[in-house]
Amino acid sequence: MADRLIADQQNGRYDDLTEPVALAERVTADIQAINGDKHLSLLYHVDDQVGDEEDPAGDEEAWVRHVELTAAGMARVERLSGNVGVLEIRPSLYDPRFAGTAVAGAMSLLWATDALLLDLRSCGGGSPEMVALVCSYFFEGEPVHLNDLVTPSSGAVRQYWTVPVTGPRFGGTKPIWVLTSSTTFSASEELTYNLQQLGRAVVVGERTRGGAHPREGFRVHPHLEASVPVQRALNPVSGTNWEGVGVSPDVEVDARSAFSEAYRRALEHVLALPVAPGRREVIEEAQAALAELRSGAATG
Repeated sequence: MADRLIADQQNGRYDDLTEPVALAERVTADIQAINGDKHLSLLYHVDDQVGDEEDPAGDEEAWVRHVELTAAGMARVERLSGNVGVLEIRPSLYDPRFAGTAVAGAMSLLWATDALLLDLRSCGGGSPEMVALVCSYFFEGEPVHLNDLVTPSSGAVRQYWTVPVTGPRFGGTKPIWVLTSSTTFSASEELTYNLQQLGRAVVVGERTRGGAHPREGFRVHPHLEASVPVQRALNPVSGTNWEGVGVSPDVEVDARSAFSEAYRRALEHVLALPVAPGRREVIEEAQAALAELRSGAATG
């Protein structure tokens, strides 16, 4: 890759570029033509300057700003008709240090729903620690082994397991449908893959983008960041990961239809539950919502 970039520079491939975003895109295309890893790239940051690895306090401050302006990634937390919960996470699975209380707040609203739609269609990645925290709300009992990250340069292996959580859990038996798209990437793919491999969720939507190699960012200019893969995921169930192939959905539909498909399945589940005192309103809601879906009127 270095030889390719040096030769291209000497041959004038980048001489006509006057905008840094165009430079970043062309360099990324050139290095990915040799190494197809989608985490390997040159990124242009329009508004914020790239965090400096030698200034961790400044880098943390930038992340805190992102968290504050995006509801800590909890883009949608809602109880739908029929007592079906929706948790949409975007644009990122932020580090629990910054967003852990937001996840606890979301789950405190959704824990008593009968089914959950976990919408990751617009989630571009994030923290493996946050993946473990979110997963922890969906299991009970003994800790569950979720994923490993292997560092090839040293051979070190870091294991990720479910962890203690704040507030109530959704639990380990109620159904979960994970919504995906072709842009679901990196840590959001890990969240999807973990739940799928453990048999804890049904994936509905499109095959994901295919990035299983966690990265580090290196500042090469105030607004240009070199993104370099430094680890690889190793799932304890499959013995592999989703790098280059993406996570294959259990129910393949286009991303726009994923919500309706998953919601329909969730409502059918609710209507199949044993009738219990106080659930008449839930049943009536589910029946009405299912009729609306079948008429093609509902979207999400």
